[in-house]
Amino acid sequence: MELSHLIAFNIALIASILSPGPAFLIALKTTLSSGRQAGVAVGAGLGLVASFWTLAALLGLEAVFLAFPWAYAIVKTVGAAYLLYVAYGMWRGARAPVTSTVTPARHAFRQGLMINILNPKSVLFAAAVLVVIFPEGMRLSENFLIVANHLIIELAFYTGLAFGMSRPAVSQGYLRAKVYFDRIASAVLGLLGLRLLLAR
Repeated sequence: MELSHLIAFNIALIASILSPGPAFLIALKTTLSSGRQAGVAVGAGLGLVASFWTLAALLGLEAVFLAFPWAYAIVKTVGAAYLLYVAYGMWRGARAPVTSTVTPARHAFRQGLMINILNPKSVLFAAAVLVVIFPEGMRLSENFLIVANHLIIELAFYTGLAFGMSRPAVSQGYLRAKVYFDRIASAVLGLLGLRLLLAR
């Protein structure tokens, strides 16, 4: 493995994080509605599981999903149901005023874990990127370097997002447009859940 491989992986990883998927939307919504601490916590949960999926891909878990389609189908169905549940709650609470109650960091961390645990496509995406970018026959130490690098990138991104989006001007803008932002985010999460549920 060379440095150029790691740089290419990081570029693909950042592009993936920035895509409007459930992880990014939940991190954004949590920070705007519950503050910086909850935003950092949800990002830690998201990043921890995302790096675990990369480790799983390096160890060949995608081969297990391909060999046992029923296992993938179970995880996919549960994950889709969870996304639809989150979307429903976000839509239902769109018009509710934001109270002073802040989401506990441990609850935000668990939500981050759940979002990425119940997204089996993450391991398939990680496997595809790894196959394209990295050479075969890497040492165990190189595999763990890739996973540690992934975790650091995820934590740095979501921590930066939490600090940036928790600024008063940004949070006040969210409060003014809360109903629209929540409805749009809910619709996107719902569509992603349906797509995950119906995709082969």
